[in-house]
Amino acid sequence: MLTDALRRGAAEFIGAFALIFIGAGATLAAAPSGEPGVVAIALAHGFVIAVMVSAVGHISGGHFNPAITLGFLVTGRLAPLLAVIYWIAQFAGAVAAAGLLRWIFDDASEGNLGAPVLSPSIEPEAGLLIEAILTFFLVWVVFASAADPRGTFKSIAGLAIGFTISMGVLMGGPLTGAAMNPARAFGPELVAWEWDNFWIWYVGPLAGGVIAAVVYELLYLRPPRPAVVGPPETGVEEPRPGDTALS
Repeated sequence: MLTDALRRGAAEFIGAFALIFIGAGATLAAAPSGEPGVVAIALAHGFVIAVMVSAVGHISGGHFNPAITLGFLVTGRLAPLLAVIYWIAQFAGAVAAAGLLRWIFDDASEGNLGAPVLSPSIEPEAGLLIEAILTFFLVWVVFASAADPRGTFKSIAGLAIGFTISMGVLMGGPLTGAAMNPARAFGPELVAWEWDNFWIWYVGPLAGGVIAAVVYELLYLRPPRPAVVGPPETGVEEPRPGDTALS
């Protein structure tokens, strides 16, 4: 069982490494040409998550995010030991990627290595709320598309999750960096030693993730409801005359 857990942890390490290497790396690569466009950064984060979730989702679930792992833990969908292994792998992958980015980019362009930064126009409390809400959306989509056996996007959950990441960066990127992920913040923060308002990117995502997981679990997964309409082979059944769609 431990060997199996370590194999799952290896998938989480690689996924978290890819997220920071591509996500933060895209920010650094665009820096010399001026202010990096939020659309490009959003697409980079969304693409890497969509690809890696699709690649190893069947192995580890494709969390790559301590907030998602915590959501699965508090709803009883992940064993505590496996959750700890996931967290170690996620944070280790983030630090390894940030360290490699520091080596690739020189001091003139590396800045804070893509660590999330709070906009001067945003108060810390507002930043905390933004990160919590964006992570709520992310974990909600993860549960709806990957955890729920009736999920519309069960076979392509990575695409839905990647789109949610891009959606969050498009809105929150200029305001909080839209990390939505403590590991995404931790790797660059540790290597660049950038800790301004660091608590925002830990408290916000963890709180938003837990709320989303618990709410979805209680509303729709204990037991699964509402029932799928129509016979299983079609998934839909037109109501007969005099019936309502919910009858």
